[in-house]
Amino acid sequence: MKQRQSRHHTQLLCCIIHSNTTEITMKISAAFAALLASSSQVAAFAPAKLSVRYSTSIRSVTAAQKEFFGITDAAPALSQDELKQMVGYKSVDDYVKSGMVVGLGTGSTAYFAVERLGQLLKDGTLEDIVAIPTSIRTKEQAEELGIPLVTLDTHSKLDVAIDGADEVDPDLNLVKGGGGALLREKMVEVCADKFIVIVDESKLCDGLGPGFPLPVEITPFCHEHTIRTIAALPSCEGCDAVLRMGSSSSNVNDGDEIAITDNGNYIVDLHFKEAIKDAPTMATELKNTVGVVDHGLFCGMTTAVIIAGSDGISVKE
Repeated sequence: MKQRQSRHHTQLLCCIIHSNTTEITMKISAAFAALLASSSQVAAFAPAKLSVRYSTSIRSVTAAQKEFFGITDAAPALSQDELKQMVGYKSVDDYVKSGMVVGLGTGSTAYFAVERLGQLLKDGTLEDIVAIPTSIRTKEQAEELGIPLVTLDTHSKLDVAIDGADEVDPDLNLVKGGGGALLREKMVEVCADKFIVIVDESKLCDGLGPGFPLPVEITPFCHEHTIRTIAALPSCEGCDAVLRMGSSSSNVNDGDEIAITDNGNYIVDLHFKEAIKDAPTMATELKNTVGVVDHGLFCGMTTAVIIAGSDGISVKE
């Protein structure tokens, strides 16, 4: 019995070693890199590159094999919130200088840009900043952080505006307004010398439309008529126009009441099965429709897009 167990263990050991020669080599390489990392001369280079290969390779290793060789999982991938924080902080660090007038966007990514601006004002890195918020909730966040606020009534020219986006196409046209602040966002951001868009790589697309519904802000008066008019526009052919219900800050139906924007208007979300063929033309047709206040197509406005992805941060201009 003991001999059979011994043979079984020997066969298992050989099998594991045969199938994991690459993994052993990877482990040795990783350990060697860790030793090298103690040197300040190489700490910034070797560990980062090896960890990428290591995390990819480790996925194919079984739990038993990891235990046998003492292999541990690589650090988990960054969460979406961590990616958003990276681009939010970088946008302020790279584009905001003391003495500027800054437009503050709305949404889960713009939140981190506002947070960073508050931090740098508090520690004295930035001075003499005034900001214009694009929603009530951004205004409340900025006030809590002690960021001095003004409005377009007193400051019609901005140095920079920073905001997220729901979709970004190869021409840097955007779909925005998933959070319901599209009118104020556009009013502020069109006045900025630079408009910096901050996203994670999931927001990049080949064509606007199918990946995220296009929000259109409309007047409450005869809103059903306006919705039918929008759906009948040549550029909107084939779309499914859905009145937003519940919270205006989400295009997911989460209530029985019609969603109301900060401006007292309604939002209709246009769902497309195919990519929008001509975003600028659609933008013009929507804007020219009586009853439409504004829409979530931001065409020709973007200065740069800061993108957080699995390989780090990149900037597209």
